[in-house]
Amino acid sequence: MAKQAVLLLAHGTPECIEQIPEYLSNVTGGRPLPPEAVEEIQRRYALIGHSPLTEITLEQTRLVEAELAFGGERVSVYVGMRNWHPYIADVVRQMRADGVEEAAVLCLAPQNSRTSVGLYRRAVEADAGGLRLDFTEGWAEHPLLIEAFAERLRPAWSKLSAEVGAPVPVLFTAHSVPTRTIQASEGQAADPYAAEARHTAALVAARVPEIPQWFFAFQSQGVSGGPWIGPTVEETLQSIAALEAKAVLLQPIGFLCDHVEILYDVDILFREFAARMNLRLERPESLNASALLAKAIADLARQGLKRLNGCGQS
Repeated sequence: MAKQAVLLLAHGTPECIEQIPEYLSNVTGGRPLPPEAVEEIQRRYALIGHSPLTEITLEQTRLVEAELAFGGERVSVYVGMRNWHPYIADVVRQMRADGVEEAAVLCLAPQNSRTSVGLYRRAVEADAGGLRLDFTEGWAEHPLLIEAFAERLRPAWSKLSAEVGAPVPVLFTAHSVPTRTIQASEGQAADPYAAEARHTAALVAARVPEIPQWFFAFQSQGVSGGPWIGPTVEETLQSIAALEAKAVLLQPIGFLCDHVEILYDVDILFREFAARMNLRLERPESLNASALLAKAIADLARQGLKRLNGCGQS
């Protein structure tokens, strides 16, 4: 029987501020950014002290491996980063050196997009050699993922509603992408990302029916590449404030752990923006080391390994 493994793919993040220019070059594919843009990102990292994305992703990997072992599978789980160490190419080569012949691969970004998941897949395939792969392209509606978000949302919503004396609305968010990257073009259908992100939000809201009203926005729009998809968080917060809400609970459903787009964009930037409108903004704990998240990923990995056993490469 072929030796199998699981490969998880994530974005990656630098360990220190001095590494940010090299990291950003990886993100943009070598396209230079204006010095002021690099300085702004360094400033944001300095304000949060450190992005814990790599450490949390490695912990998620250990939890998934333990979950698989608990279920009876003795399968190694690897993790590769697209934009920083450990790089996907290095990890795939290590897997081959370890004798791995087949791998279930999934991206730690549940909503499928050509600008994210597609790039991760190409990075794996570029160094796969004879490694047979099963790639899970999207898992935006996996029941355990939805319940993991709902599990974080329920207590945070109850606490904030009690503190302000009224049921508070919820704002779900996912990372924005350039509009051009999701539009239909000749010979290519529209990218599913925006629809999948909204669908995840709707499913989470349905699991917490006591929420009186919920909204959805795309966050962290870039400054280059033309227009980015919206609505933005800022304009959505203005709409919520216009309803005379006292507070809002913001839950990112496109991210699986804390990193700069949560620790800076949500906890600092959006919170300060909301405060200027006398709107209190809080958020639930991120999934991070959620046991339900580990179960969801392990379930997807099992499905991929079974497909490899029965159907070959996908």
